[in-house]
Amino acid sequence: MQGNPTVVVIGNGMVGYKFCEKLLAKSTDFNVVVFGEEPRVAYDRVHLSEYFGGKTADDLLMAPTNWYRDNGITLHLGDAVQEIDRASQTVHARSGLVQPYDYLVLATGSSAFVPDIPGVEQAGVMVYRTIEDLDEIKAYAATARSGAVLGGGLLGLEAAKALLDLGVPEAHVVEFAPRLMPRQIDAAGSAMLQSKLEALGLKIHLSKATSSIVGEGKVESLHFGDGSVLEVDMLVISAGIRPRDELAKLAGLDVGMRGGIVVNDEMQTTDPRIFAIGECALHGGMIYGLVAPGYDMAEVVVSQLLRGARAFTGFDMSSKLKLIGVDVASFGDPFIAEPHSRAIVYEDAHNGIYKRINISPDGKYLLGGVLVGDAEAYSMLLQTVNNKLALPPHPEDLILGARGGEEAAGAGVMSLPDEALVCSCEAVTKGMICDAIETQGITDLAGLKKCTKAGTGCGGCVPMVKDLINGVLTAQGAYIKNVLCEHFDYSRQELFDLLKINDIRTYDQALDRFGVGDGCEVCKPAVGSILAGLWNDLIIKQNVIQDTNDRYLANIQKGGSYSVMPRMAGGEVSPEQLIVIGQIARKYNLYTKITGGQRIDMFGAHVSDLPDIWEELVNAGFESGHAYGKSLRTIKSCVGSTWCRYGLHDSVSLAIELENRYKGIRSPHKMKSGVSGCVRECAEAQAKDFGVIATEKGWNLYVCGNGGAKPQHAQLLAADIDKETLVKYLDRFIMFYIKTADPLMRTATWLNKMDGGIAYLRNVVVNDSLGLCADLEAEIALLIANYHCEWRKVVEDPELRKQFTHFVNVPKSKDPTMEFAEMRGQKMSSAW
Repeated sequence: MQGNPTVVVIGNGMVGYKFCEKLLAKSTDFNVVVFGEEPRVAYDRVHLSEYFGGKTADDLLMAPTNWYRDNGITLHLGDAVQEIDRASQTVHARSGLVQPYDYLVLATGSSAFVPDIPGVEQAGVMVYRTIEDLDEIKAYAATARSGAVLGGGLLGLEAAKALLDLGVPEAHVVEFAPRLMPRQIDAAGSAMLQSKLEALGLKIHLSKATSSIVGEGKVESLHFGDGSVLEVDMLVISAGIRPRDELAKLAGLDVGMRGGIVVNDEMQTTDPRIFAIGECALHGGMIYGLVAPGYDMAEVVVSQLLRGARAFTGFDMSSKLKLIGVDVASFGDPFIAEPHSRAIVYEDAHNGIYKRINISPDGKYLLGGVLVGDAEAYSMLLQTVNNKLALPPHPEDLILGARGGEEAAGAGVMSLPDEALVCSCEAVTKGMICDAIETQGITDLAGLKKCTKAGTGCGGCVPMVKDLINGVLTAQGAYIKNVLCEHFDYSRQELFDLLKINDIRTYDQALDRFGVGDGCEVCKPAVGSILAGLWNDLIIKQNVIQDTNDRYLANIQKGGSYSVMPRMAGGEVSPEQLIVIGQIARKYNLYTKITGGQRIDMFGAHVSDLPDIWEELVNAGFESGHAYGKSLRTIKSCVGSTWCRYGLHDSVSLAIELENRYKGIRSPHKMKSGVSGCVRECAEAQAKDFGVIATEKGWNLYVCGNGGAKPQHAQLLAADIDKETLVKYLDRFIMFYIKTADPLMRTATWLNKMDGGIAYLRNVVVNDSLGLCADLEAEIALLIANYHCEWRKVVEDPELRKQFTHFVNVPKSKDPTMEFAEMRGQKMSSAW
């Protein structure tokens, strides 16, 4: 528009784009001109690794090209600015274009830091920064046998993931520091992260100073300062970033000794008409390498252009990441130590989980922490630090979860102050979210994203935003309907009852009668689970199954092979059956292992071999162990009074009886159980979905415990009961869980979300307060009566057996891409 001031933006990355978006949202009184060095419009660098997972360059775009045109922005792509003439207030582009400006915004970002190592110029040495870089990595990786990444920080590990995604057989990470991600997590958390990454196939080399890159025209090996050598075909350098400040230097603007354009709190450079934002800006001596601070800087510049008072005074560098499938987060001050804090640490080496929180010496406040392997609590922990919320009486509840089903004091998102920053990417507070819901009638996440932009950045705040939506609507007295998905306007519990009443037996019938559209990946497995929980029919006869494991009645493992685990109720197995397992493992070259549930697992089976393996197992008296299904897995047992001098009752016999009673019954999630013959708890019954412990007067029944990532003790449902009563209560409990839990909800979470907790559950199951118990007992009796060994059904049905070949025209086929190596004297997938 003629007469309006012109704002020129140099740089069309995420931060440059976000500045344009924020300015347009608040004013149309500026002419905006954008110069981008790359040939495409702004794209999402945060999720750049997804380019190797199937996403295209267009999928990563922040906005389509026509967005700029539709909003009156003049966009010059592939035309880098080469000079800034401050005297004439013009910029000079490579194409010869001279563009005047009233205000200039430098959003030039950063480039990959490439150390000055001899040989770095050779072919096969690449950086990980742009889509063009990724295309080069993809092309080179096609023929590489071994690749390394120089740098064990966030970007380095993302680059390592790229090598794995591209199928490079051997992938290495080389880090100068003594641990991975040294700026984000502590030594113990880094060690846990390293063990998880190594389990995925990465080889980690720490405390390595690369002295030279050796090769004849292309990289062949890395030589280190300690004299060691690593042979590789390609090297991806991801050793940090270098601010793009060359234009500022040429224009005479102040830059830092180590790079970066010096700015004040208003993001002004030494020329008040020129601003710098994002990774090129040096504020308070610091370069911020995350996108959220860049977005906040963009907001500050918009405020300054509109004569506002917004200033940038620093930014919280807490972050939550998913590195190669591993959750990693740090918040507050992750490194503060005694005497300035006290640490509470939870470490689970078996599941690869490490959690540390640093609390004030007086125990009143949370100061910071580190999460590896399970970062679900990150958002609330961050809010607790930033808003100086008082800690609950038992601060360990923040990382372990509240015991007894109650929520940790003050842990609810509705307890946060209105100024709490929920979405740091878009600077959206709790108050802004609540106001949008209350005044604009927002009722869902999509509407809130459109209205406030919350959740449109990295997406880490989405769970908290959803909780706020439900919390505000509940406070308004609105009914929050927990529908399955857009294709079924019912909750799982409602749909369960509808399918039962109307005798629906297939997914297609359910969709035709009670749904719309074609269905999706949410409702298909959920309805499949409901149908299995209603009729206990053969799962692979359904055209909808829960996952790959159900498709082949076996657990898929790394490398594409499957594991086979026959049922061994109570861990009991005859000598003859042990011999058969050994013969099968030897015949099919399988790796064998005793599991934590007192069974034997056999790994490395080809799909086409599965029916043959099952046939031999079935003939030896074994059944499917349902280790692949959302169903009862095992009932672990101690030796009880049969052998143990402390045993009060025969725990082995009871475990066998209960496992045979409930085997094959599908449920919303997997269930595990244990029977202990005395209070010494050798079967760990109180860490199970249901557990039984012998007493002098009978049995104690515990329910809704959970091991693994979120350990939670089971709670006492009934004490000192006889076996007949125990079985009756278990029948009711299991069926009530099957009917009322949400899809993929463990029993512990189910109880935690249940109004009234264990007291309510006891009233339903023991006291029959809802009058449902007769129906529950009849329904589970039907499932028990319909039990079948799924392996036997496949073995005996030629049509079902045909499903276990890779190619329909080849009756016996092996996957030619599957490779195995030997380790500890047994076959291992080469992916290990």
